[in-house]
Amino acid sequence: MPRFTVIVPAHRVEAYLGACLDSVLGQSFGDLEVIAVDDCSPDGCGALIDSYAARDSRVLPVHLPENGGLGRARNAGLERATGEYVLFLDGDDTLTPDALHTLSDRIKETDSPEIVVFDYARTYLSGAEVRNQLAAELRESDPQVFTLAERPGLLRLLMVVWNKTYRRDFLERTRLTFPPGYYEDTPWTFPALMSAERIAVLDRVCVHYRQRRQGSILGTVSHRHFDVFDQYDRVFAFLDARPELARWRPVVFRRMVDHFVTVYTRPGRLPAGERAAFLHRARDQYRLHRTPLPPLGPRDRVRHALIRHGSHRAFGALRLAARASGRARRAARSLKERVRGAGLRAHYALQRRLPLRELDAVFGSGDGHGWTHHPAALEQAARDLVPGLRSFWITRPEHRHTAPTATRKVEPGTAAYFTALARARYLVTDGEPEPGYVKRRGQRIVQTGRGTPLKRVGAELRDRPAAGPADVGRVVRAADQWDYVLSGNRHTTLTWERAYPAPYTVLEYGQPRADLFHRPDPAERDRIRETLGLDPGVTALLYAPTYRDYRSGPYQPLDLARMLRRLGPRFVLLARAHPRFGAPLCPPGTAPSARLVDVSGHPSVERLCLASDALITDFSSLMVDYAVLDRPVVLYADDWAAFEAARGISVDLRECPPGPVARDGDDLAEIFASGDWCGDASARQRALFRERFCPWEDGRAAERVVRRVFLGEPPAGPS
Repeated sequence: MPRFTVIVPAHRVEAYLGACLDSVLGQSFGDLEVIAVDDCSPDGCGALIDSYAARDSRVLPVHLPENGGLGRARNAGLERATGEYVLFLDGDDTLTPDALHTLSDRIKETDSPEIVVFDYARTYLSGAEVRNQLAAELRESDPQVFTLAERPGLLRLLMVVWNKTYRRDFLERTRLTFPPGYYEDTPWTFPALMSAERIAVLDRVCVHYRQRRQGSILGTVSHRHFDVFDQYDRVFAFLDARPELARWRPVVFRRMVDHFVTVYTRPGRLPAGERAAFLHRARDQYRLHRTPLPPLGPRDRVRHALIRHGSHRAFGALRLAARASGRARRAARSLKERVRGAGLRAHYALQRRLPLRELDAVFGSGDGHGWTHHPAALEQAARDLVPGLRSFWITRPEHRHTAPTATRKVEPGTAAYFTALARARYLVTDGEPEPGYVKRRGQRIVQTGRGTPLKRVGAELRDRPAAGPADVGRVVRAADQWDYVLSGNRHTTLTWERAYPAPYTVLEYGQPRADLFHRPDPAERDRIRETLGLDPGVTALLYAPTYRDYRSGPYQPLDLARMLRRLGPRFVLLARAHPRFGAPLCPPGTAPSARLVDVSGHPSVERLCLASDALITDFSSLMVDYAVLDRPVVLYADDWAAFEAARGISVDLRECPPGPVARDGDDLAEIFASGDWCGDASARQRALFRERFCPWEDGRAAERVVRRVFLGEPPAGPS
């Protein structure tokens, strides 16, 4: 008997069915059977199922003589199931990697519960993945196994069949089957959860729920949406036959009203001429199943009143009023923003007429990020070396805590921010200037950059529209305002001259943020590791890939959970997404783990480097800073050709890598399993890399810059 039976109904999903079946058959857990049911599909679903069955004996094809809908197809699969547990997966959805392996582990941990509820993420054409917003209901807290009465919040989740796995003997004992019609999940899911005596949850995304632009059943205009009434009749009949479940009537009644409102208001479901009839039928159902409820909030009271009275006109009037109110609020906000913007522009113009403050310096990294990178190292050095200096750090409220208490904080877009920009003599940044910024006579701008440019930048991107900014010329012209540009090596100096041709002075003095790495403090390293929850003795690998300009969706080339299983228990992965990713590298729904730590939100990448034992990266300039630590660096990328074609690289890292180079996940795992990552060959590669890119790194780069820019002292060579 296989551990799992996965039932896949298929009707008009030929374009997606292959990906669905591949996601199941490619699972790392192979003790399964797939029952693929061709629901008399008019496309090639049947032939595709047969071809999979011919290649893989775990696939059992079922062909129905006529189309009967999802419910009938699932029942046909259920009749043939032999697995210990049953899952239902729609033919246009997919299982996430290792989903069945994780489910099997959870079943063992919870001693074979009757139902395990897991999470899902909606996937979009853009590549975006959005996890279920009620994922908190799936927290794996005590008791690990429970009844619905102990965790009633599960009824807040989407009432679907495919976010659960069911023990087959439980289904046989309760004789659950799917009824005909749309919304067939409703009279299955409520009875299943209410009947189960042993339920467990898995806080992990196991299903990717594809959001199709067209073609989904519930997105089709049809009279069959009236089936929702029969489905709730079945749920209430189930409750009526079991007086001991009477406590659930109010919950089901509220869900029913919400469901009716959703069907009625959602575009693309009800035929235009049947909307009033739907509302009248909803009114009848409301009266038939009406149940006393606890006090409702204002919004729910309105929804219940509209369903209770079944007034199509009242519903329409309310929607028109809501739209008018929304437009009024948006207009008011827009007016307020315009008035505020005009006031700030006037304030900035006035401040520019006042004298410069000779000992004021404004520092910032990115778009109001925390106290980090080269500007932070320079701010620290300037406060230490320049008598009477008043330093300001540009930061958003959520990052204020990262800056030292001695540093004044200014929030972008405020009057204090524009005052600082207008009056400070020095501006030190790694980004672009504020739109509308006007450099004053006597002001000095230091552009630190964001590390050694291993990728094409500035004017080098003119022929790379997929990677460059919308207006490369504007970015290059911004260099005309710079007085000084920082460089850590000759390669960077020459790149600045090509990419940003302007009359600034290049300060080839080293990389200020790498000063911290010259003599790392073991006590500081231990403290950071403790705050990250790292056990003593584990090997921490910092995984920090760069941003992919040419991709519109998230880039997650490495299966982190699978990588950790292959590495073994002594390794921990610190996964840090590039700030422009907008999402963590850990896939949505990845279970929390002491061995997989999402550090994307950590305020200091420099301290993460200190805490780690090795770096895994691709084209990121972080490898140059990390090399100063003289710790192993491993390069991993599965898109060398695509990245080079879209963005372009200025250094062929395959010819001069700082360590071993992996081209796929298996290659990467082998590098660590064999010990090549920290072997003699890796050390020799790193030494050559340091010689080329880190000639100034003696821990005094920030001091050299500050003495030259703020104190006018001649530079000193590396010590």
